[in-house]
Amino acid sequence: MKYFILAGILALFWMLLSGHTSILLLTLGLASIALVTWLVSRMDRVDKGPIRMLLSVKFLSYLLWLIGQVIITNIDVARRIWNPSLPIKPACRKIKVSIKDPLIKTIYANSITLTPGTVTTEVGEDYFIVHALNVEGLDELEEGDMERRLSRLEKKK
Repeated sequence: MKYFILAGILALFWMLLSGHTSILLLTLGLASIALVTWLVSRMDRVDKGPIRMLLSVKFLSYLLWLIGQVIITNIDVARRIWNPSLPIKPACRKIKVSIKDPLIKTIYANSITLTPGTVTTEVGEDYFIVHALNVEGLDELEEGDMERRLSRLEKKK
């Protein structure tokens, strides 16, 4: 059942992005959706992980929060570029990470990199090394709001 839902979400997303309705493109889109759904089902047999989050309300709320953060930091970076009085003082820091689930940790590192002005440069067992345009970005990461939101998604053992 979850793979039919995944295929439906992919189909809606494909239609939203492409907007094409010719038979050839619809057939190619359907073939792509079938291939991706089949690959996900095969990967699920091994790791039992990624599909569980796709349909999670917690994960969708995290994505909405992340989109908001991307918009806010994008505005901040643009302001720093346009206004020479605002500081751009690049910094690099080791950030402690308590998340153990490899998938959630990967999402965390990618979320940091997706947020304008920060890049995860190294991922360790219990830390990330993050480069930021200013120290405030690193301080905000150390406060741990993003990590707390992601730790709610970890599978409890």
